[in-house]
This record gives sequence, structure tokens and C-alpha cells, in this order.
Amino acid sequence: MSIFTYHLAKTSYLKALKVLLFPPQPIHTPGLIHMECMTFMRLGSRVISPSRFLNRKIIIFAQWESESAIDSYLEKDSFGKVLSKGWHTRLSYLRQWGKLDEFMIPEESKELDDPNSPVVAVTLARMKLFQVPRFIHWGRPVEKLVRDHPGNTLALASIRLPRTVSTFSVWKSQKEMTDMVFGHSAGADPKRHLKAMKERDRKDFHYQFTTLRFKPIAEYGEWDGRKHIIPNLTKTK
Repeated sequence: MSIFTYHLAKTSYLKALKVLLFPPQPIHTPGLIHMECMTFMRLGSRVISPSRFLNRKIIIFAQWESESAIDSYLEKDSFGKVLSKGWHTRLSYLRQWGKLDEFMIPEESKELDDPNSPVVAVTLARMKLFQVPRFIHWGRPVEKLVRDHPGNTLALASIRLPRTVSTFSVWKSQKEMTDMVFGHSAGADPKRHLKAMKERDRKDFHYQFTTLRFKPIAEYGEWDGRKHIIPNLTKTK
């Protein structure tokens, strides 16, 4: 069964640019199924902002054949060694909405044994360039809703120009995440996410889009001085 990873790491501008232009490929990386290489964006930041574009903070979302393939890559590959100095979580697939061609997503969905267990959500989209202004108009309020929600312990976004955008969020429980999605949260305008999804259904912003839900199974390293970002995990290093 395949396993997914999500990595946060800092490197030089040159190395960040190199991995964006020439991301690792499965043919040269044993055990890799697909890897998305992006740079960090702060949720809800201004549209024209350095935090939305190229910087030294690299974000990697990848699918692997096994944990041993992950360990080998982090220990032996030159870019893998950069990632090993940052933070990452290992993820077991639960379910998907939408579709993205490059990943090999299992056909069978799963459910958490305990709805109060932590859950990780990843969205990944290929933008229609002429729809970017609409996407920003509807997306920024949702970014702020997720960013400020008390139910998550980490929420961020990432980008790879010109078309790829993504979000990542760690939730204390599946219930808190689904309450946010369906507009049942406390606070101002809790239906921002629901409204944006209805607008996307009316006229899509993307030519491909997926939302993936995962059970976190391990956490390694630290990010901006933080450890144990995912609550109640027994496997942390």
C-alpha cells in the first residue's frame, strides 16, 4: 500500500528554484510515485506579496511505494537530505474528492475509527489562468477562515507558477474540519467555504482539482521551532 508525505523545509533561493524547475522524477527516484514541489504561501496574505511567490520555504507533497523508499530518499538523495532537516508527516489515505492525473489514488475510501482523531486535508489544483481573479476573490476569505479556525494546529498554502496551487491543514478532529467545510463553525461568516464551493460548481476555477483526506501516522522534525504539530500521534521524532 502506498504512503503519502508532506514536507516543509527551508533552503537557499537557488536550490528552491532548481527543485521547482526540475522536480525529482520517479524514473530517477526509487519508490517515488509522484512529487509536487511548491513554495510556501501565507494563507490570507495580500495577492501581490512576496509570501505568495518564490521564497526559500519549500513544500513537497509526494506519494511513495513504501516507507522504506521514503527513508532511503531522505538519507541518500541530496535534495532528500535538505528535506530531512525540516518537518514532515507521513499520511495514510482515507478519501478523495475530484481527481488529479499524476497520483495513483486508491479506489477504496476509508473512515477513521474515531471521528475525534486528528486528520489532515490537502487540496491541489491546476488553475485556469483566466479564472485566477475569480479564484482569488472567492478563495481569500476561505483562506482566512481556515487560517483562523481554532480547530486546526497548522494551516498553510503553496504555489508553483503558473498554474498549481495547494492548501494543507492539520485538524484536531475530523468533526471540526467537516463543521468548517459545511459552515457550522462559530465566528463571522462561517459559510465562506460553502459559498466558495458553490461558486466553483457554478463555474470551475480549475481544469483539475482534488481534495484529499488523510490519517496522519507519523511526524518528524520541526517547523519554525514547533514540534508535535499533530496531536495525539504516538510516532514522532
